[in-house]
Amino acid sequence: MDPPGPGPGSKPRPKPAPSSVSLKSDHSKDNPLYFREPPPEDQREPGPKEQLDAIFTRLEEDILTFVKEQLQRLHRLLVSEYPESSSESEEEQSSREAVLNITLDFLRRMKQEQLAERLSSRSSVGVCRDKLKSHLQQRFNCVFEGVAKAGNSAPLHQIYTELYITEGGASEVNQEHEVRHIETASRKPAATETSTTCEDLFKGPAHRHQPIRAELTEEQGTQTKSKEENESIFNKAMQSVKTTFTKFFVPIREEPSEEGPIRAELKEEGPIRTVLTKGVAGVGKTVLTQKLSLDWAEGRAHQDVQLLFPFTFRELNVLRDTEYSLVELLHHFFSQTKGLCSFQQLQVLFIFDGLDECRLPLDFSRTRVLTEPTESASVEELLVNLIRGSLLPSARLWITTRPAAANQIPAECVSMVTEVRGFSDPQKEQYFRKRFRDEQQATAVISHIKSIHSLYIMCHIPVFCWILSTVLLHLMETRERRELPHTLTQMYIHLLVVQAKVKNIKYHEGSGTDLHWTPETWEMVRSLGKLAFEQLQKGNLIFYESDLSECGLDTAAASVYSGVFTQVFREEPGLYQDTVYCFIHLTVQEFLAALHVHETFFSSGENLLPTPHSSESPEAFYRSAVDQALQSPNGHLDLFLRFLLGLSLSTNQSLLPGQLTYTGSASTNQETVKYINQKLNEEGLSAERSLNLLHCLNELNDRSLMEEIQRVMTEGRLSGLYSPAQWSAVSFLLLSSDSDLGEFDLRKYQASETALLKLLPVVKASTKAILSGCGLSPLSCAPLASVLSSSSLTHLDLSNNDLQDSGVELLCSGLKSAPCRLHTLR
Repeated sequence: MDPPGPGPGSKPRPKPAPSSVSLKSDHSKDNPLYFREPPPEDQREPGPKEQLDAIFTRLEEDILTFVKEQLQRLHRLLVSEYPESSSESEEEQSSREAVLNITLDFLRRMKQEQLAERLSSRSSVGVCRDKLKSHLQQRFNCVFEGVAKAGNSAPLHQIYTELYITEGGASEVNQEHEVRHIETASRKPAATETSTTCEDLFKGPAHRHQPIRAELTEEQGTQTKSKEENESIFNKAMQSVKTTFTKFFVPIREEPSEEGPIRAELKEEGPIRTVLTKGVAGVGKTVLTQKLSLDWAEGRAHQDVQLLFPFTFRELNVLRDTEYSLVELLHHFFSQTKGLCSFQQLQVLFIFDGLDECRLPLDFSRTRVLTEPTESASVEELLVNLIRGSLLPSARLWITTRPAAANQIPAECVSMVTEVRGFSDPQKEQYFRKRFRDEQQATAVISHIKSIHSLYIMCHIPVFCWILSTVLLHLMETRERRELPHTLTQMYIHLLVVQAKVKNIKYHEGSGTDLHWTPETWEMVRSLGKLAFEQLQKGNLIFYESDLSECGLDTAAASVYSGVFTQVFREEPGLYQDTVYCFIHLTVQEFLAALHVHETFFSSGENLLPTPHSSESPEAFYRSAVDQALQSPNGHLDLFLRFLLGLSLSTNQSLLPGQLTYTGSASTNQETVKYINQKLNEEGLSAERSLNLLHCLNELNDRSLMEEIQRVMTEGRLSGLYSPAQWSAVSFLLLSSDSDLGEFDLRKYQASETALLKLLPVVKASTKAILSGCGLSPLSCAPLASVLSSSSLTHLDLSNNDLQDSGVELLCSGLKSAPCRLHTLR
């Protein structure tokens, strides 16, 4: 009905004033709106929550249907007589592998270990795993000890001696010469250090040292259950899987997020993903990776890993200009896995050995992100994405490296850092008793080595133990009754002699006792020495064909060298016949480099070391070598200097008969000893450099300073010592002794800053240091901070010293470093 209009005679309605209300709104005041009745409930558009619920209800139905079908398939596979073969797509295979892993997990929870093992072995993953295990057993059952040539291998289990491995530390750069790491490792392990083994590398602290689950015998593994029992087990497994999915979906339906995608949060800390293991050259890192691979292949360790892929950076370097997808790369190196198109749902362990030898530019800041294992990329991009977890985030990685290259991997990509320390004292003895089966010989060798501190220190390195045993075994078995070597120089000269005789026996059918150095042999030694020196100057420890060309060597000659001096120089064929060359250990390269420099000077008068000395006399030559070693960064020429000075002795020169003729004399050696003692007393010389100069005196057979300090220490007259050289000798003797340096009290020796600065290596080797009331100043704090960041020191007493604010600030830099283990600071 229309509203009544104005009556007769009424005044006209005034025109309304302008308003911001729309005409429609104004009109609606007089004409109220009528709304339609809401549609029935079943015709209304679903909201976001209802849509999500519907999606996941359908998803749950589809997944449970798929899981049921797959469980039935696995059941059929288990009762079949044949393993599985599949030609499915990658997506289908990935889903099936996921269900397989869930099934195996629940079977093991139900204590059905035998059934889980049988099912795993019959699946396509199991077939590939068994082929891979067989391949790795053949590859690592025998290893080359010190050499890499056919005919010199030995069973790994026969020669393997357990190594001392510690947890902790930072993946930071360390540019010290590795001989210093060796000397640090020669001390007894600190009580605060946590040791580990290859078997425990990827276990969390709560799971360590747990009893190992008993392995099935072959007979037990082949036993089968009845059809009814199997069906009952699978029905229970399917119900468990269904319950798991239901629990997973319910919280998502009940708690939809309006702020963005739903994110799953881990309820507890996940397993260790990436382990970075540091260790000096020759300490046994590669053998450790071979041991772990063989243990997995033979079913002794890491059986939760389905596939294990051991790589070396040497072989990956060869592919630096090639593109692969991750799947293609794995198929390329391990053809046994070509039946698998996806590795995303599998528990995989990658081993990357020798990061220090990597020639790929691992750029973690600019490398593009890859998430699909089927996407092609350079080998460098694949490695970077594997390490940072973009590719196969569930995979485990074990990377080994020498300390100087550890910082190539960002700290955030490393779950745990470990360090291979080499042999402990009992392990050294165990190694030599394995090598010398004759009990009397073994006892004599061990006694001899223990009596020479410089040799005993180096025995922490397995390769050096091999060098020692090779030399000593040869001397004991031949009719030569020469005195056993007492210095490093003598040991390496004997090694060269042994290899020269091996060469002559092999190529000239000699008897091995009356052989002499031929011109051809010396030409080989000179060429190897030239290569060693030039590459040492560049910092190269592995060489490619281009490196050999730069040194004037062709590949044919290098192949002859590696075939003749197999224990000194080796070639390692890689893919596509590419060859990598290296000396078996850094010390061998340093010895041959020193031999080259020494022989060049005395044969041609050319000094290959830069020198400010105008004289070209032998005395000036050795002085220039001392100066160069003291000026080299972080002691990189320390061991080179020891060998060079050791070669100056006529007794050592006589061990190298042939064309090398030196003109050194006793007076020249005395001048060198005098010059070294002068350097030892100079202010500002670091404690480490002082110790190396004392080792040099030992190579020169001058023990006068050490004998003097030995008498002083025996008589208890340490308070009368004043010179830096004397305190360096005290440090040397303390580190050489068998006594436990758990607690070091500076006041027992001399409460002075001079004494402390020279005894810092002793502080570093201790777990508790008492420096109270020793007259220390801020000058001591920077060296002490360095000790805190690189030792196992747990207690430090600095009370009653005027350190001042500046000194405390310096100490704090050491306290903040990751490796610092200090518990108590006074």
